[in-house]
Amino acid sequence: MRFVTFRNPQGEIRAGLLVGNGVIDLHLASNGEVPNSMLMFLQKQEQYTKVINRMKLLEKDANFTLDEVQLQAPLPNPTSFRDYMAFEKHVDNSRKKIGAQVPEQWYTIPVFYFSNHHVMLGPNAEVKVPNKTNNLDFELEIACVIGKQGINIKAEEADDYIFGFTILNDFSARDLQGQEMSVGLGPAKGKDFATAIGPYIVTKDEIKQFKSGKSYDLEMKASVNGKRYTSGNWNEIYYSFGEMIERASDSVTLYPGDIIGSGTVGWGCIAELPEDEQRWLQPDDVVELEVQQLGKLKNLIV
Repeated sequence: MRFVTFRNPQGEIRAGLLVGNGVIDLHLASNGEVPNSMLMFLQKQEQYTKVINRMKLLEKDANFTLDEVQLQAPLPNPTSFRDYMAFEKHVDNSRKKIGAQVPEQWYTIPVFYFSNHHVMLGPNAEVKVPNKTNNLDFELEIACVIGKQGINIKAEEADDYIFGFTILNDFSARDLQGQEMSVGLGPAKGKDFATAIGPYIVTKDEIKQFKSGKSYDLEMKASVNGKRYTSGNWNEIYYSFGEMIERASDSVTLYPGDIIGSGTVGWGCIAELPEDEQRWLQPDDVVELEVQQLGKLKNLIV
């Protein structure tokens, strides 16, 4: 299933299912048995998924065409947002820029930082260039959405806690990030202003045939104004989402609605390019991320 959050023609924000070229309003189609909110759905997703299957909602006609609604971030109000650095090539490229190698510790634990879970944007949303930055960047990532509460989750059991996956663009102010990290904290303010996810959350069963080792054999692409910037594959990841979840849940409870980002795929941002090829994002730029089976996530810089 592909879950969305959308604004209907009356201006109301609703949780929905994507079917063909239309959207099913989950609350409306279920006669009120399924809530309006994607976060509320996730908090009892096993119960509400049974309602979807019992009422055969996927077989019903769409309530709206995609032209009649505005897609929002599929989970506009996640309960938390952790972002990892799980792709070795991205770490290697970034470290080479400062004349360093990948730290030995990176190979012993998956590392993450907490980002601002209140600034989630969706497909076609405008991203405002933050104050005091001249080096605005995108990051091509994948995020998993937690669907079940748990603590001290083992990597081999973590799949049971993943509700689904979506594309994630971790917009970054590289100059602000550099200022903070030079004193041993951050990236904080360099990532504080906007994160885009979407266009929908894809449940695990939709991509199980692409399973490959620790991850999935799915292509990842990024372009700016139609120009291809990078191509990669999810299966290049070093740490699985299971390993990330094990680390995140060590002595800490994860909750339905938590988001965990993979970090950037190798060559998946402007900062990794040679300096003479770097052109930071400017107003009127259109950034488009695409992951096979997860759709396309487009945003306009303003």
